[in-house]
Amino acid sequence: MTLRTRFLVMVLLIACTATAQKIEPATNVTAIGFSTDRLKRIDDQMNDWAKKGWVSGTVGLVIRNGKIVYYKAAGYNDIAGKQAMKKDDIFRIASQTKAITSVAVMMLYEEGKFLLDDPISQYIPAYASETVLDKFNEADSSYTTVPAKRQATIRDLLTHTSGIGYAQIGSKEANAIYAKNNITAGLDVSGDKLADAMNRLGKLPLMHQPGEKFTYGLNVDVLGDLVEIWSGMSLEDFFRTRIFEPLGMNDTWFNLPASKAARLVNMYSEDSTGTLQKLTGEALGGHIDYPLRKKTYFSGGAGLSSTAYDYAVFLQMMLNGGIYNGKRILSRNTVRIMTMNQIGDVPFGNDKFGLGFSVVTEKGSGTNPSQVGTFSWGGAFKTSYWVDPKEKMVIVFYRQLLNTSHGELADKFKVMAYSALND
Repeated sequence: MTLRTRFLVMVLLIACTATAQKIEPATNVTAIGFSTDRLKRIDDQMNDWAKKGWVSGTVGLVIRNGKIVYYKAAGYNDIAGKQAMKKDDIFRIASQTKAITSVAVMMLYEEGKFLLDDPISQYIPAYASETVLDKFNEADSSYTTVPAKRQATIRDLLTHTSGIGYAQIGSKEANAIYAKNNITAGLDVSGDKLADAMNRLGKLPLMHQPGEKFTYGLNVDVLGDLVEIWSGMSLEDFFRTRIFEPLGMNDTWFNLPASKAARLVNMYSEDSTGTLQKLTGEALGGHIDYPLRKKTYFSGGAGLSSTAYDYAVFLQMMLNGGIYNGKRILSRNTVRIMTMNQIGDVPFGNDKFGLGFSVVTEKGSGTNPSQVGTFSWGGAFKTSYWVDPKEKMVIVFYRQLLNTSHGELADKFKVMAYSALND
């Protein structure tokens, strides 16, 4: 072996070892390529947003090369009581659950449980005779259908192109049809079983022909049911034993333990005057305290609560190519296909969608600082994340709001994080 070859092998080994390391605080942010002055802009803005009443409180986290360069909280968990927001407070992450369910699905894909283009009906027979909504009567929610041109597949579920809509927060047609059949968004469900609900869903019409459009819907709740079928475990148990415990994600739960209940962040929403009011009752189809209410119905699309740090660990695993702290969750090629365009020419704004994530394209990268290939999503209660493989960055920005006229703050946080790069 030549000296050059030995050197290259050593570099490769070091690189592979680095990707398995845990997230750690940066001892010197300038060495990671960040400007301390520019990072301070984030402090100033997050505090200003809270002072103006645009948010109750926020948590922001920026990681590069596995090193934490920014991790702070601002504002309040309780505005009236002046209770400060803390970095390790636990947020309802809603649709950020989807990425974790998608990873669970792909773990089972790697075990040979299914292929991506298998029809759903191969595993849940209720989806064998799918129809597509044709005409809908708003007066009585009656409708007519036409046959589906083909059966929806597992890939269709992962890309939200199956034609399945959302209950309670979807289109007027989906809301009405699903309500008549006791199909919910899944956040606070009692007296029902996930398998039973997903079976009822399979007999209802699709909102469009499979593969022809992107329609955000209950696709990942169906995937959660499939994880239970393929693994023989509840989604809660699969997440805990196969993902959370290996990664050390001790603050991510469907059923938040009593010992962690005090860390659950209060939910706020703007009233008609734009003033933030704490919510204490129903919101988004369930009671606002749903993380604390014991459940056995696990929504793969929306049910989890977590911290910014825990979720960043999950994202760092993805950025590392499926491995974290020596624990391999996915192979690097599975991560590759999850974070590339999987919807072809199906319209999705300036970007595309992979298997569980939106993915920035060349056109999309021209509208914001994210590099091509950045993958991201967020949750209905105003939590957001981005992973940029080219910059080796993970960005997490959490709020806990139902309604807000300042939805742009997440993108502003992202811009400031990128703008602090100084290399």
